[in-house]
Amino acid sequence: MMKNFYLMILMAVFALAGCNTIEGMGEDVEAGGEAVQEKADDVRN
Repeated sequence: MMKNFYLMILMAVFALAGCNTIEGMGEDVEAGGEAVQEKADDVRN
């Protein structure tokens, strides 16, 4: 019973860590897209 409990806790920790990683990656991609968009606006003007 305790083995299952520890396994569930471990899985929850990995799931939460994965969400943070994906969220951080999304923010990096968004920042990169904004930088490209700003440069494109500079070239256009």
